[in-house]
Amino acid sequence: MIVLTLSVSLAGLKPPPCKDINIQDCRKASTLQLGAFFAALYTLAVGTGGTKPNILTIAADQFDDFEPKEKAHKFSFFNWWMFSIFFGTLLGNTALVYIQDDVGWALGYGLPTLGLAISIVIFLAGTPFYRHKKPTGSPFTRMAKVIVATIRKWNVPLPTDPRELYELDLEAYAQKGKYMIGSTQNLRFFNKAAVKTGSTNPWMLCSVTQVEETKQMLAMIPILVAMFVPSTMLAQINTLFVKQGTTLDRAIGSSFKIPPASLTGFVTLSMLVCVVLYDRYFVRITRRWTKNPRGITLLQRMGIGLVIHIIIMVIASFTERYRLSVAKDHGIVEKGQQVPLTIFILLPQFVLMGTADAFLEVAKIEFFYDQAPESMKSLGTSYSMTTLGVGNFLSSFLLSTVSDKTKRHGHKGWILNNLNVSHLDYYYAFFAILNVLNFVFFLVVAKFYVYKTEVSDSMEVLTEELKVMRLRASAQEATVAG
Repeated sequence: MIVLTLSVSLAGLKPPPCKDINIQDCRKASTLQLGAFFAALYTLAVGTGGTKPNILTIAADQFDDFEPKEKAHKFSFFNWWMFSIFFGTLLGNTALVYIQDDVGWALGYGLPTLGLAISIVIFLAGTPFYRHKKPTGSPFTRMAKVIVATIRKWNVPLPTDPRELYELDLEAYAQKGKYMIGSTQNLRFFNKAAVKTGSTNPWMLCSVTQVEETKQMLAMIPILVAMFVPSTMLAQINTLFVKQGTTLDRAIGSSFKIPPASLTGFVTLSMLVCVVLYDRYFVRITRRWTKNPRGITLLQRMGIGLVIHIIIMVIASFTERYRLSVAKDHGIVEKGQQVPLTIFILLPQFVLMGTADAFLEVAKIEFFYDQAPESMKSLGTSYSMTTLGVGNFLSSFLLSTVSDKTKRHGHKGWILNNLNVSHLDYYYAFFAILNVLNFVFFLVVAKFYVYKTEVSDSMEVLTEELKVMRLRASAQEATVAG
């Protein structure tokens, strides 16, 4: 953020100002200026990749799953986590956008840089008071060992009794404060990694718990894939949706004009309101019927968000078709002039996007954290972050591909610089169909997904088993003594 601020502040790092109407005549940025700017952006991306999954993980780890009150609070935590994230986004899309447009980019980037510095100080000050989990090694290495062991024992038959598979003693898990996971039939093939063949090589023999951890991470991959298309919808907010806003009447009164980028603030406002309503009312009402502490399951909540995405793209397509018809009626198609329609005709798609986020994005983060094994929570959270990155790349790929394909054979194309001669209505309809197909795929993978057992429940079973083992041992000792 410091380099980014300097790149718009120092004369040597920012391009010279240009007031020419034709942007092509402006002096281009030098290699140094481009290098500093993009180096800052990529460094920011790397930093975000390190902070986002881990900040969420360490925050959720502060709740004790074995304390009923804390466990209940944890169900609401993810709602309020997203609330705080989007509250910051609201400030960024309103106050900061105004400062950047009307005051200057130096102050616009300088303020969040200062805020980030303050956040680091607060984080360091609180570090001694946090609950810290001991590092358990790379989750990728643990998963790789299971996969390699499975492949190397491809032809080894599985025993009929799961108790014949290799597993550490209960005491070993209890002493280290770790959690033992029993063998399951889900992705049963990987159980071969725990079959005893005489070798104790960790790349040939893995414990049942290690195998189950790997299976839990692999089982979430189909759900992960189903989240790629919805993430492309988020990319439309700051690209095509805002681009549409530039073609409409943005005036409020006689002197103030809404910056098109500020429309994203309605997404945030809608999300903030919906999260509060969901946490305070929706959960309480549905809990009476479902007896589920969350009201509905995480996959059901994600499914509702996917349905809303379909509705959004249908509305966006019809809204764009109406905008194009008004542009045609006023004879301003080829000229690319402003369409005499208020920018607020785009409000439904922005507001509904916030509603979808309240269901899908919150549930997605909670799902990947909750369903990841205890020793791989950060990796589980990174699944959620990965969907956003892939979604942005997928959005760029679809945009460029559709733009190129629709220009062939003498056609004008669906996506041009002049939106009045473009066909974003077709493009949005294409997205609606894509979302429908993705929703069908989601329903299939969700039907076959098996939720993992609650850790607190597993530990209660483990504790009871340990008590039984100790009682038996005491009984045997008493018998021998007698």
